Amino acid sequence: MKTTSSLTTIQKKIRLCQKCDLCITRKNAVPGKGNHNADVVFIGEAPGKNEDLYGEPFIGNAGKKLNDALENAGLTRSSVYITNIIKCRPPKNRIPNDIEKMMCSGYLKDELTIVNPKIICLLGNTSYYSILGGKEITKNHGKFVRKNNHLYFITFHPAAIIYNQKLEKIFKNDIKKLVEELRKLKTKP
Repeated sequence: MKTTSSLTTIQKKIRLCQKCDLCITRKNAVPGKGNHNADVVFIGEAPGKNEDLYGEPFIGNAGKKLNDALENAGLTRSSVYITNIIKCRPPKNRIPNDIEKMMCSGYLKDELTIVNPKIICLLGNTSYYSILGGKEITKNHGKFVRKNNHLYFITFHPAAIIYNQKLEKIFKNDIKKLVEELRKLKTKP
């Protein structure tokens, strides 16, 4: 049985974490947030500026793009769980290094174990590479991959849409595809 207190405990540990040097430069650690019984977990790269300021994942411009895509596909933000590979903002929004990813990997594993979603959506190259060892998101977006008893879905990071407007329709279509698969999974006996 999923328990809110377990995720609450993990979130407290994340907020107090000092496992790597990112604790020196962060304003706030950013644990995952959302429905503790979600069928879908979205995993991004790392907190950005707004997330670091407020301690909440995907609340900046990329979060708005994600919210739009969710609503467009018939989901609400409150129905999903949203987290990142690492829980603290890297200086100047650089890509997280291997040590930082390793130090946060236990938190992510614990979040996924507790929420136990039907689908794990990997947002962008960093989460795709970190979890599945994948590359070339432009060739692999919109695909499902089964690994270690989990079903993963690969798509762009919503921040990519900010820099390349042509990706917005593709991203929204990917999220619709994810929701269609989720509906199929829910109707299977």
